[in-house]
Amino acid sequence: MEAESTEAAIPLTRRVRHVATDRPWTWLTAGWRDMMANKPISLAYGAALVLLGWVLTLLMFEFETPWAILPASAGFFIMAPILATGLYEVSRRRAAGEGVTLAEAAQGFRRNGVQIAMMGVLLLVIHLFWIRIAGLLFALFFGINFAPSLAQLPLAMLQSDQLLPFLIVGTGFGFVLAAATFAICAVSIPMLLDRPEVTFLEAVTVSIQAVMENWKAMALWAGLIVVFTGLALIPFYLGLIIAMPLIGHATWHAYKDLVLR
Repeated sequence: MEAESTEAAIPLTRRVRHVATDRPWTWLTAGWRDMMANKPISLAYGAALVLLGWVLTLLMFEFETPWAILPASAGFFIMAPILATGLYEVSRRRAAGEGVTLAEAAQGFRRNGVQIAMMGVLLLVIHLFWIRIAGLLFALFFGINFAPSLAQLPLAMLQSDQLLPFLIVGTGFGFVLAAATFAICAVSIPMLLDRPEVTFLEAVTVSIQAVMENWKAMALWAGLIVVFTGLALIPFYLGLIIAMPLIGHATWHAYKDLVLR
């Protein structure tokens, strides 16, 4: 009891653990084990995201906004941490020696529902902001009258002198927004799920501190997430069936490694 009370007295911002730069490989290994131990649930999550990607892409074609497919796909990096909450719950239960069903995994959102919902709102606002910025940049560089047919759009953009500046500026904006989002979400959502007493502001503060104090390891981790997710998006999102649960489970282990109990 005394040890527990002493631990509880430690401020959250002082519970960040320093880890080795190559630690993300350990998180991926542990995440793979979780995925293999819960293949039906993990792969179901990945498949659901593939279907979501298809639906969103079809909607963009339907509303004749194919230019938004790329920024929307990039926006996946923003929303993925909240979408993986069920995967964190699977890893939490496995670590506790508990069995889990798909329904129980989905109930992970309810362990700290209000605070996790607030994180979801924050990420949604960031995502919508990114889509709006992407639309404004497209109009700024190509003009509001730039409206080739869907079949001619790729060639028309390649022939435009504005393509390179558009890509440079857009990538710069995207990088800054993605880096900020990563710092906010690196461990915050698993922490909210694991500790119902924690508020989303506290979790975000700890997450930012964990990234800053372990910037080398977290830079590697962010790079691995980008590479795995980017490759997964290329074959019509099909790679997300594997990449999403792997990264989701690994993120849980990153949280457990970086934040002292």
